Amino acid sequence: MDNIKGNQIDNGSTTDAQRKPTDFEIGLYTFGDLVPGQDGSTISAKQRLREIIDAAKLADDAGLDVFGVGEHHTLEFAATSTPVVLAAIAQATERIRLTSATTVLSTVDPVRLFEDFATVDLLSDGRAEIIAGRGAFVDSFPLFGYNLDDYSNLFSEKIDLLLKLGENDRTTWNGRFRSALNDLEIAPRPAQSELPVWIGVGGTPQSAVNAGRLGLGMALALLGGAPEGAKHLVELYREAGLKAGHHPSRLKVAVSSHGYVAETSQQARDEFYPYYSSYFEQFLGRRTGRGRISRPEFEQMARPETALAVGSPEQVIEKIMHQHELFGHSRFMAQIDIGGMPYSQVAKAIELLAVKVAPVVRRELAL
Repeated sequence: MDNIKGNQIDNGSTTDAQRKPTDFEIGLYTFGDLVPGQDGSTISAKQRLREIIDAAKLADDAGLDVFGVGEHHTLEFAATSTPVVLAAIAQATERIRLTSATTVLSTVDPVRLFEDFATVDLLSDGRAEIIAGRGAFVDSFPLFGYNLDDYSNLFSEKIDLLLKLGENDRTTWNGRFRSALNDLEIAPRPAQSELPVWIGVGGTPQSAVNAGRLGLGMALALLGGAPEGAKHLVELYREAGLKAGHHPSRLKVAVSSHGYVAETSQQARDEFYPYYSSYFEQFLGRRTGRGRISRPEFEQMARPETALAVGSPEQVIEKIMHQHELFGHSRFMAQIDIGGMPYSQVAKAIELLAVKVAPVVRRELAL
């Protein structure tokens, strides 16, 4: 990319050395989907993983702040082992924060999860985070031997254990769904004094309340529609956090959305639509019973007043700024590489997000 030089953006914007920890953060996330491209061909899982690492390295070089890798456990996705992928990314990057997006906590052992991410934290020199969620897709439940009837109880017990593991080198704990821990060592310890844990929240009010009660960051999935519809979730989250006695500085909100940036809004919609429609049909449509979305439907979904972050740099900036007025969030993450989109196209969108969107948002929302 011509206007990216190492870790500095060649447009007069803030560099790494100048950026404050309190600056508004902008990043990317991916699930590594293996949707066939517009020519009908599907790349291999090996190539998809390579492209994820390349995208993370580009984002790091361009000055973006965070890169997330989610998990799905079917042959339609390349990313099933999030900490392994993040460990590989850690070796290819220098400063970008690395997070799950999200970890389906209900179907993983919290001890193994803590060990894995503490290891990623050491390999990345203190850049690891966990976004823990209950999971909108439930493919991991039968795969790992869990009962969907325990959906909520599993998460409640496991988040309790995960947080306890971060407190001390040795842990004593007892629960229902796994064997007890009796003064056992939890190793390794992360590079950070506290391994950051966020709670992934979709549209469930109780999830927002639980995140606030625990004093953890809330990662809000805002994939479409009017963002005003999610304002009550943020309000519930902050009310619960303050009621539980947590300092307001701990009650951080991140917003994640599907997105794509091109030089003009028309170009962005033209380029993104076929891949978004394919992605929608294969995954979201399956859950709703709908097929491929039509172009007129897509145009309605991508209107300036909606959460779908597709458009010119100026339009995406306006969407982030409007959402900040509603939520007061401190992080925005976009899922760009969906529906079989070629990596060359993904890379151009990453560059525009880093060079033309991020500097303006950081300047306008300097915290």
